[in-house]
Amino acid sequence: MGNKRNISLVLGSGGARGLVHIGVINWLEAHNFKIKSISGCSIGSLIGGVYAAGKLPRLENWMVSLTKSDIVSLLDISWMGSGIFKGDKVINTLVNLIGDVKIEELDIPFTAVAADIASEKEVWLNSGSLFDAIRASISLPLFFTPFDYNGTKLIDGGVLNPVPIAPTFNDTTDLTIAVNLGGAIKKGNLAANLEQPAEKVELSVRDTIKKFISSIQSNTTESAQGNWKMYDVADKAFDAMQSTIGRQKIAAYPPDIEILIARNTCGTLEFERAAEMIELGYIKAAEVMEKYKI
Repeated sequence: MGNKRNISLVLGSGGARGLVHIGVINWLEAHNFKIKSISGCSIGSLIGGVYAAGKLPRLENWMVSLTKSDIVSLLDISWMGSGIFKGDKVINTLVNLIGDVKIEELDIPFTAVAADIASEKEVWLNSGSLFDAIRASISLPLFFTPFDYNGTKLIDGGVLNPVPIAPTFNDTTDLTIAVNLGGAIKKGNLAANLEQPAEKVELSVRDTIKKFISSIQSNTTESAQGNWKMYDVADKAFDAMQSTIGRQKIAAYPPDIEILIARNTCGTLEFERAAEMIELGYIKAAEVMEKYKI
């Protein structure tokens, strides 16, 4: 391929499986594509924002090094009732690692998408503190507390637009590529479907969090378990909702190219699988781009 192709990149929401975004970006860079603008939601806003800041390799190295215990140590319990965790430790750690900058100072135009549930509207964050915008966009309902952004309570943008293509409409790029993490559930070869005896595997991050929360609950064990069953239902419902909304958005405003990831590829909290997800993103990007002969 000769000259670089300029692209608008749309990075969707979907928890830990969003680490595939890193692999997709790595493939695009290795194959002469130039990312000229980024729109991201939730995990997509984190990966996209850090890339726009020129620090993606640093984030990738850190993510790949994380253990399950490291991930648990980043979770700060909230007593507010509007979310299990505050999210301050995660964001402060990322700021120390990456450095916070103003979005308008980035080399690449960037938009993080969050949701204002009071007004039932999307909020496009394309100025101000990069990590304030990311914190607002990753505020997964029930898990993280909403973020107060200039007096407005914002939550995860995936509630209203898990594949935020609209912010790229005015771009003058050659292609719009969207990475959609809400693909149909696949059976058979996904690690998410494999059952292993509990005594033979390390506790998952999810189970570790369960034990942590149970240890500080003043209620009965039965009540604590009930709270987590409620979270499980909410997590699955949120995934299904995002998948449905994502299909509608893609149908209404199709990108030039869609890279689709099955939503049971990786659990929402399985960030210890970073290396695996990054590799998958690279492979999926190669497969899809070969299909389009681009």
